[in-house]
Amino acid sequence: MEKPKVLVTRCDVPEPALKKLRDLCEVDIFEGAYPIPRDQLKARVAGKDGLFCFLTDPITPEILDAADMWLHTTLYVLGQVGHTPFVSTDAVAELTVALLLATSRRLLQANAEITNGGWAQCVWGPVYMLGKGLTGSTVGIFGLGRIGQAVLKRLSGFSVAKFLYADFVEQKLDSSFPPAEFVSFERLLQESDFVICMASLTDQTRAKFNKEVFTAMKNSAVFINASRGGLVDQDALVWALQTGQIWAAGLDVMNPEPLPADHVLNTLPNCSELNSMTVVADLSIQFSVESARFAMAELAADNLIGGLFKDKQMVHSVN
Repeated sequence: MEKPKVLVTRCDVPEPALKKLRDLCEVDIFEGAYPIPRDQLKARVAGKDGLFCFLTDPITPEILDAADMWLHTTLYVLGQVGHTPFVSTDAVAELTVALLLATSRRLLQANAEITNGGWAQCVWGPVYMLGKGLTGSTVGIFGLGRIGQAVLKRLSGFSVAKFLYADFVEQKLDSSFPPAEFVSFERLLQESDFVICMASLTDQTRAKFNKEVFTAMKNSAVFINASRGGLVDQDALVWALQTGQIWAAGLDVMNPEPLPADHVLNTLPNCSELNSMTVVADLSIQFSVESARFAMAELAADNLIGGLFKDKQMVHSVN
């Protein structure tokens, strides 16, 4: 029996996933550790039965015509779309907590003070580099889905006084979670010292965090967005930081991505007179934990194999 033909669109896929594919398929791997050029993708997808690709590989009608397959997002095969949920939950939750701590305790700004001479000139001033602590604070989470719950659980050891959350429905949390009160979005904004955005991007949540919302927050509030850049009106966020309407923002997602190097958000860490700080991190590191990346790759391979062979089944299929 002839093996199905599979195209892998870059060479730096974890080896365990590639081995799974090689054991059952005839595998064509693009030689570069970067997105495959469009002309090569179009040429090499022809005659293939399956495609192992990435978000950096837009699948257009032109590619579909060349492949004679229905392809989409991370893993595409034979009219079926496979994806890799759940494996990144822990990695994203850990990154969100790290981003919150880096923002509230001004870790990136403190690191810069070592190299820019600020530390040498501070003369150990009593209010030098003061940050915000979690102990005794109120933390509000907007969007308490799978990752939001993982963030909640990880923050339980920081002596937070009160957890609030706003969502479209009340969540049933078991005893492994700290107590969290289901409140209106408006109350969450008014009472929270830390506002963490973990909601999905939908028509209802697009640009949810606008000027009116930032105005409703405490002037001392720290805003964290580790969900999607589209949930935030970025001009309103810049305004809130520049005017001191909120104290700080930690962003792992932006709009657009990557953010232009000369964007005003990239200058705000130096604007200490505004009493605000923006920590900007790269979206891609959300999932940059070795175990998570390897698990995602192997699950993607299992999905692809499940779609290619009649006696197998895709682990996670979108369509």
